[in-house]
Parts: sequence; C-alpha cells; structure tokens
Amino acid sequence: MACQEAFLKELHARGFRLTPQRGAVLAVMHRLDGHATAEEIYARAQEAGPAIDVSTVYRTLELLHEMGLAGVVELGDGQRRYELLSVEGPHHHMKCRCCGEMVRVEPEELQPLLEALGRAHGFQIDLDHLVIEGLCARCREAQGAKG
Repeated sequence: MACQEAFLKELHARGFRLTPQRGAVLAVMHRLDGHATAEEIYARAQEAGPAIDVSTVYRTLELLHEMGLAGVVELGDGQRRYELLSVEGPHHHMKCRCCGEMVRVEPEELQPLLEALGRAHGFQIDLDHLVIEGLCARCREAQGAKG
C-alpha cells in the first residue's frame, strides 16, 4: 500500500497519527471496486475490525481528499462517493441518467476541450472531477425500441 505511506507521512506532517480506525478506512478503500459512500465504507470498516464511529469515517475521507489521495464524486443525489486515487488515478465520468451506469473518462480525453474553453474565455480551468450525464448505448437502444 504505497498510499498508506503517503497518508502516514501527511498525517505526521499535520500532527496526526495513523489510528487503527483510519487504517481500517484506508484498507476498505483499497478493496473497493469503484466508488462508495461514507456509509458503505463505514459498514465495511465495521466488519473488518476495530470499533469505528461513522463520524471518524467521514473525517478520514475528508482528510484523504484534502491530501489528494481520494477522489470525490457527487452525482446529484445528495450522496458523495469516494475512491482512492492511488488505485484508480485521477479521472472523470460519464453517467447514464437512465440506468446510472458510470463510464470512466481519462483526463487526457478532456484536455483538448478544456484548453479550447480556457482560450475562448480567458479562463484557467482547474478541473478536479467532472461528471457528464447522458444516455448509454444500451438505454438509447431500449428507448429507440419503445418509440
């Protein structure tokens, strides 16, 4: 777990220590397949070992995000979803508004668009995460068959 070393180093720099609870959150995030809400991470961390409070999970996730080790996705449903960037790397998403399918978009795929927008508007774009909504091929096909 290379990110555990980065997490530990940054924790120490901020005057914190790696508690069993923080370690449990980090371990759960390493085992995630995609994104998970704080509540989902909390449930998995409870199964894994040390007694942990949901507020500790939230604080640890925010700390991981501040440190640049975790990404946060907000899909418009009021839930924040987290993933370790050391596992997935920085990226963006396309989300099907019908079935909810998430498709990963690499940053370099968006770079030409971001550069063009920046030039056109004289704007320096700092894009942490972008979710583009639309219809996936399966849902478009299903809607075409209906109508």
